[in-house]
Amino acid sequence: MTTATTPARPSASTGRRAGRSPRSFARTSPTRSRRSVVLSIVMGLYLLYTIVPLLWLVLNATKTQDDLFTTFGLGFGNSFALFDNIAQTLTYRDGIFLRWLGNTLLYVVVGAGGATILATMAGYGLAKYNFRGRKAVFAVVLGAIAVPGTALAVPTFLLFSQMGLTNTPWAIIIPSLISPFGLYLVWVYATDAIPTELLEAARMDGASELRTFFTISVRLLAPGIVTVLLFAVVATWNNYFLPLIMLSDPAWYPLTVGLNQWNAQATGVAAQPIYNLVITGSLLSIIPIVVAFLVLQRYWQSGLSAGSVKQ
Repeated sequence: MTTATTPARPSASTGRRAGRSPRSFARTSPTRSRRSVVLSIVMGLYLLYTIVPLLWLVLNATKTQDDLFTTFGLGFGNSFALFDNIAQTLTYRDGIFLRWLGNTLLYVVVGAGGATILATMAGYGLAKYNFRGRKAVFAVVLGAIAVPGTALAVPTFLLFSQMGLTNTPWAIIIPSLISPFGLYLVWVYATDAIPTELLEAARMDGASELRTFFTISVRLLAPGIVTVLLFAVVATWNNYFLPLIMLSDPAWYPLTVGLNQWNAQATGVAAQPIYNLVITGSLLSIIPIVVAFLVLQRYWQSGLSAGSVKQ
């Protein structure tokens, strides 16, 4: 004979342990709701602050010179002139815009690329090798980060002037090769990202320091390297003050200085009707940096997730 048993009911203490009581949920829910609303408003305002200038630039690049001053800024003009503006921008003054674009790419590839390589190797060495004066180097790097670049512009100009390098591409490339902030980022990242035991195992297997660096350390440092590269590319692409004081020949101008020169011609005393070219050139100048950021962001995210996958 079997005896029927009734299922045991959870006790009040078990129910309290399993989850919060409705009373406590009612007390915390309005607070979380208010925080969510405030956060949504703040993020919405930030999104508008970010999107509205870009939207204004895109819309006004489709207008003619006359429509820029007779139509609403956040609306289309009477005619769609985007392709005409692009053609005029690329052909104005024998295609000087393309020359400025090539100069900017040169400064970014050599300057930002070299800065990333030097920062990676120096940061890795400072993080994984013990030597005399290591703390002094750390203090110098932190001090270099604290000094703004504009404070060093005039001494740099005087130094390069004595060396005869002003008004040459080297006056922009050489200062761009030094990135104290990038070195500091790699230093901090390499300290935890690369286990010392892994390096010791590679040395015991007979691997040289260069082989260990390029085959093991670089792969582990990939997210940090891409981060430094992003900062360096953006800083070099948007560099304005240093080329302004170093260069006097328009043939070596980057896009920032060249477009500012066009803007001065369009708004000066003897203004020229090229304001539409300034806006279109500004739109064209941000496309490469946006594409580079999106491409590097993919490798950045994949590098961050690679460390969490168990081999």
